[in-house]
Amino acid sequence: MKIPFLDKEIPLFENVSPSMEEEVTARPAVILELGEPGETTPMMRDVGLLLLRLTTGGLLVGHGAQKLFGWFGGPGFKGTAGWLRSLGLHPSKLWATSAASSEFGGGLLTSLGLFHPLGPMAEIGAMIMATVKVHWGKPIWVSTGGAELPVVDMATAATLILTGPGRFSLDRVFGIRLPRPLVLGIAIAEAIMVAIGIVSQPAPIPVVPPETAPAANNTVTAGQTGGTL
Repeated sequence: MKIPFLDKEIPLFENVSPSMEEEVTARPAVILELGEPGETTPMMRDVGLLLLRLTTGGLLVGHGAQKLFGWFGGPGFKGTAGWLRSLGLHPSKLWATSAASSEFGGGLLTSLGLFHPLGPMAEIGAMIMATVKVHWGKPIWVSTGGAELPVVDMATAATLILTGPGRFSLDRVFGIRLPRPLVLGIAIAEAIMVAIGIVSQPAPIPVVPPETAPAANNTVTAGQTGGTL
């Protein structure tokens, strides 16, 4: 008989009844379509987007947990607020809440593929702030304190915004699609907040004038006489 997806006869069913042979050959063959080298299929694309979301979003959740709860050796909320205060961001608790929720919440939404594109948008906002307030003016490489990792995160988030979360996402499962006016409004609000954060500068350290050196006391103490060596 002729096996599906093979172009030659193979005598596998010599001892099989004709009715059973017809039943086997009538069933369609299930073939995993991988495509040509360098070519992607819809399934491969969705799996790739899932891996991208889980990696980027999961790591961002960890960063947010460091800032919110002090997990993974992080500073916690109080430490984050103090650090942001030193960068000139006041009120520091409000900015700490914004920064931590952008990373924790944005990473979680990205990982789950929920309420797209709010997760990647939050990630971009947090990484812009990190680039400008922390890494600006340094060489790009992470080994020198530069913005290498935030730039990679921003590129990943922008890619997800353009492509969508893919088939393996909660948005696809529940049929969620956010209205464009809502997404645009949130994007504008985030852009305004990022701009305010960028222009905020730490308060100048007050310059304390040096103490006046005590005047030399040239008074001759009673009972002492001046002289020359």
